[in-house]
Amino acid sequence: MANSAVIRTEPRPTIGQNLAVAALGVVYGDIGTSPLYTVKQCFENAEVTQMRVFGVLSLIAWSLTLVVTLKYVLVLMKADNRGEGGILALMVLAMRAALGGRGRMIMWAGLIGAALFYGDGVITPSISVLSAVEGLKVATPAFEPFVVPLTLLLLVVLFLVQRRGTSRVGAYFGPIMILWFTAIALLGAAEIARRPSILLAVDPHYAIDLLMHHPWHGFVLLGSVVLAVTGAEALYADMGHFGRSPIRRAWLRFVFPSLLLNYFGQGALLLAKPHAIENPFYLLAPGWALYPLVVPASTATVIASQAVISGAFSITRQAVQLGYLPRMAIRHTSEQEIGQVYVPAMNGMLLVAVVATVLIFRSSDALGGAYGIAVTGTMSVTTVLAFVYFRRGPGWPLWRLVPLFGLFLFVDLSFFGANLLKIIEGGWFPLAIAICIYAVMMTWVWGRQRIAVQRASGALPLATLIDNLRPDSPVRVPGTAIYMTARVDNVPAALLHNMKHNKILHERNVLMTVRTEDVPRLPEGERLQIDHFGQNFHTVTIRYGFLEEPDIPRALALCRVGGFRFNLMETSFFVGREKIVAKGRSAALLPFKKLFVLLSNLALDATEFFRIPVNRIVELGGQVEI
Repeated sequence: MANSAVIRTEPRPTIGQNLAVAALGVVYGDIGTSPLYTVKQCFENAEVTQMRVFGVLSLIAWSLTLVVTLKYVLVLMKADNRGEGGILALMVLAMRAALGGRGRMIMWAGLIGAALFYGDGVITPSISVLSAVEGLKVATPAFEPFVVPLTLLLLVVLFLVQRRGTSRVGAYFGPIMILWFTAIALLGAAEIARRPSILLAVDPHYAIDLLMHHPWHGFVLLGSVVLAVTGAEALYADMGHFGRSPIRRAWLRFVFPSLLLNYFGQGALLLAKPHAIENPFYLLAPGWALYPLVVPASTATVIASQAVISGAFSITRQAVQLGYLPRMAIRHTSEQEIGQVYVPAMNGMLLVAVVATVLIFRSSDALGGAYGIAVTGTMSVTTVLAFVYFRRGPGWPLWRLVPLFGLFLFVDLSFFGANLLKIIEGGWFPLAIAICIYAVMMTWVWGRQRIAVQRASGALPLATLIDNLRPDSPVRVPGTAIYMTARVDNVPAALLHNMKHNKILHERNVLMTVRTEDVPRLPEGERLQIDHFGQNFHTVTIRYGFLEEPDIPRALALCRVGGFRFNLMETSFFVGREKIVAKGRSAALLPFKKLFVLLSNLALDATEFFRIPVNRIVELGGQVEI
């Protein structure tokens, strides 16, 4: 990963209330649909008693306060990489701030968190849409056979329309979620008005009493309580799209109070009607409103799913640009919002995984066991990375960091440990997804490093080649040759092949490399570095942020500002086409080598990824053994 200077910029200007409404539609879809299933999961195989109701509500209220409000909204949003948030953005901040050899450990931790995020990305659409559609069978059991087919239909349609992007419907998401949060707040408030004593559950001693009097059952209960805070990572990950102020304002003034009202309303209902535990969310509504409530609930879960899927696309783009995943086709779906991207390959893989999840578990109750372990794992990694950053970056004193992040980590690990108990019930599923993703990322990083070392070990320095060139040999031909290479200080293999087999050199030779910096975006003034050498040799280094996409023709146009002009009709791009072969005596490494070969073959062609004109490309290849 390239090193770059730390550049601080002012936060992006926001447009006030409009941006807060937009944040409601994208950021809070996941956490906003948690009331559909959280309370129900907390009473699975447990008797509805006043002590447990008060204890569960106290745990939910204080989890939302400590995890979402204090940790994410008030603290973690101070850790921004030029305004961008998310696990990978935080990882590069921590790596930049770390000393010595800790950078590699931080990278491992960050990639684990990213892999767990993908596991969450598979479970969230499945449980959200399932729980909403299950509202139909609350009205009448006759709809039960149609729950899974209707869920699959909604999910397939959701993934099929991803290619159109969220730009066309994004403007509607905010108002829809305003209606959703208003509706659930009113339903909860109406029930609270009948039994206002339920508000006493806000006292944390009810949570402490439940955990102290029944420590084992209380610990197990945390695995369900954590469902109330799923989606908290979205607050941080989407900070770059909306800014911290609109996200904070929407949470503190609207979302947080609405969620508390609904959760406490469900608790009040259970005190009066313990049998309502069958589905306390839908039974909050009067009978005539049950069917109408399914429609906004399903819409809200689709929006929640959209937010998670879009987050998976964004993290995939960051991982590709940072070199942690193979090159993939990435399409922008909006001319106004740079963060709105569509990754066809990831969309297809998510669709297959989500459909398989619904068919395997078939109900939100069964999925409750699978949900949570990926979320809490990511939260724990985020806390550790944030501690490193705040200590080494802004330099927060230990007297402030240790108690604050000690509390965060204690809560995160408690949730994570409770969810580990649900591995057999379904927690193995997101863990299996995360392990597969992590294996792919680490294999790709390891393979690229191994290839780079092999290339560097036998490479000819560019200065040596220039010093040994003769005026009459090899023959010079008119035009410009651009050699795409990873290092401009060494002679690319494609150039040596051209000299060896074609016996020629172009009149002007340019060694060009593309580097991804550990910042989201770079200003145009820092995009290029051009160096000139003897014998009409030149090097061009093009830099991009990890949220930007390479565009070679545009970069060549920028070279004109420095007086270095290119005529594409007289320019040829030489690209190395290497066949990677897995060989070696180590049986332990052979599976990883074969996986790297497979990933290399599946990776998007470099010419397409860098947007090089296809009619100007010359490919010269060889074979590389790993």
